[in-house]
Amino acid sequence: MRDTPSDGGVFASPRVAARYEAWYATPEGARADALEKAALGDLLSVFPTVEYVLEVGCGTGHFARWLRVRGIKTVGVDLSSAMLQEAKVLDGVPLVQASACHLPFPDGAFDVTMLVTTLAFLPRPREALAQALRVSRYGLLLGVLNRWSVLGMQRRLKGLFRKTPYDDAHFFGVRGLTALLRAVTGESARIYWRTTLFPRWWPWHHGRQRWGSFIAAALVLGSSPRTLPQGVR
Repeated sequence: MRDTPSDGGVFASPRVAARYEAWYATPEGARADALEKAALGDLLSVFPTVEYVLEVGCGTGHFARWLRVRGIKTVGVDLSSAMLQEAKVLDGVPLVQASACHLPFPDGAFDVTMLVTTLAFLPRPREALAQALRVSRYGLLLGVLNRWSVLGMQRRLKGLFRKTPYDDAHFFGVRGLTALLRAVTGESARIYWRTTLFPRWWPWHHGRQRWGSFIAAALVLGSSPRTLPQGVR
């Protein structure tokens, strides 16, 4: 996950790696998982065709395994050997240990490169995005924790009182994320986004409100995408 010389930063810990996957089995984790995958799955459909995906910062392979179930051939990349070992135990997808800023693949090797809850932990996100685009034919699929959501603010405040994996994370809002993508690609690429993981009382699961806790975004290169899913603009 984290792109540092220390083999994954805080994510180098086997204890953190084991707890990372276990969280999805909790009620909170299961709800977040379902909503995040629904938003990412809708945006995945905007690409002309997706047969091969590279997931950068794959961690335990949680989202890479989800893509495999959808019939998409996926390769996972992570800097943390502890995370990759956990992914191997879970019988996931082909795995490569590498830096997000130095991907060992040729140009255009994959249809789409995906980064889910990874960008916030990279010290050089712009460089990592440039690498992700280099190996992609059609663009990027991103999932980030929203800086300006209730959950995002809670994660930042929690770090003031005790050490957490989020201490050094740099979260993004919708505006900051799209500005970063524009800085890498210019104005030619099309960016689509939605947010999800609203409070339980909120009547919609996802939408264009900027305060949902999870931002799903697709950056599409080249020819026009397929018909957009409802609510995506």
